[in-house]
Amino acid sequence: MGQAVEILSDILLNSKLEEAAIERERDVILREMAEVNKQQEELVLDHLHATAFQGTGLGRTILGPEENIRSLSKADLSGYINTHYTAPRMVIAGAGAIDHSQLCDLASTHFGKLPTAPAGAVDTAYDPAIFTGSDVRIRFDSDDTAHVALAFEGASWTSEYAFPLMIMQTMLGSYNRASGLGKNAASKMCQEVAEHELAHSITTFNTCYKDTGLFGIYAIAPDNKLDDLLWYVMSNLVRLVHSPSDEEIERAKVNLKATMLMGLDGNSNVAEDIGRQLLTYGRRMTPAEIFSRIDSVTAADVKATAAKFINDQDHALAAVGGIHELPDYNWIRRHSYWLRY
Repeated sequence: MGQAVEILSDILLNSKLEEAAIERERDVILREMAEVNKQQEELVLDHLHATAFQGTGLGRTILGPEENIRSLSKADLSGYINTHYTAPRMVIAGAGAIDHSQLCDLASTHFGKLPTAPAGAVDTAYDPAIFTGSDVRIRFDSDDTAHVALAFEGASWTSEYAFPLMIMQTMLGSYNRASGLGKNAASKMCQEVAEHELAHSITTFNTCYKDTGLFGIYAIAPDNKLDDLLWYVMSNLVRLVHSPSDEEIERAKVNLKATMLMGLDGNSNVAEDIGRQLLTYGRRMTPAEIFSRIDSVTAADVKATAAKFINDQDHALAAVGGIHELPDYNWIRRHSYWLRY
C-alpha cells in the first residue's frame, strides 16, 4: 500500500511533462477523437449537451476542439496543475486490504504539501449550467436508421428529487431487440416499443451534475418509425405525472437496489464509489442508507417529480441520421402534457 500511494503521488505531483511525451500523447488524443467521431452514440450525446447547455461550460465536449489539442503546450499543462491540483479537490480512497489509519498517514506524508488554494489564491470560477430548450438535427437521408436523444432538465446529485428520478429511470427501463425479452419487458414503454417494433434499442438515462442534470430517452430506431416512437415515448413520460402504479414503483425499487449492489462488486468499484460520493456528497452513504432513501420514495413523490421535470417543460433534443419523419420541436413540446376535459 505504501508503494501504491507513493507511485500515485509521484504521477500526480511530480510529472516531468517532457515535450516528446506531450507530442506522443497529442497524436494519441487526435486518434481517439477520430474514433469517437465514428460512434453515433457518443456524437449524439455530445450534441445533446451542446444544445441543452449552449453557451455554458457543460455544453463543451470532453476532448474539446481539435485546434486546442494541437496547440496545448507544457506551460498550459503546468498552469492547469497549479490551478486545479489542490487539496480540497482531491479524494484518496482505498478498498479491500486497507488499514484506514495507515492510509491517512501515507496520504499525509505524500500529499501533505498540497496547497489548499490555487496559485495566486484565485479560485476557479464556474459557469452556471443554464438549460435551454432547443434541438439539433443532423439529417442524412442516405441512412435508414436514426439516433435520437430527448432530454428534460434533471436534478443535481444532492437534490431532493435525485432518488425519485432514479426510480423513474428504472420504471421507464431499457430495451434491446437482441435481448429476447420482447413484449415481456417489465416497463410499459418497452413493452409498447417491442410490440410495435418501433426501435432497435431504447435506453432511459438520468445524468446528474453539481447543479443540474439531464433526464431522458436515447433511441436507435428505423427512419420510418420515428413518428410512432415519439408518440409512445412522450405518452409514457407524461403518464408518470398522472398514473404511475404502486406495483411498477415497487418493482423499480427492487431493480434499482440490485443494480446499485452489482455496481459495488469488487474492490476497484468500491474505491471508485467512495471517491465519487465524497466528491459529490461530501461523505459516503452506506448501501443501507441508500436503500432507506429508495424505500421512502412514494407514488406521490414520483408524480411530483414528474410534474416538476416533465409536465409542460421545455426539452432538448439531438438527432442524427435518417430523421425525415422525426416530429418537430413544437409537436414534442405539445405532447409534454395532457389536456383532459
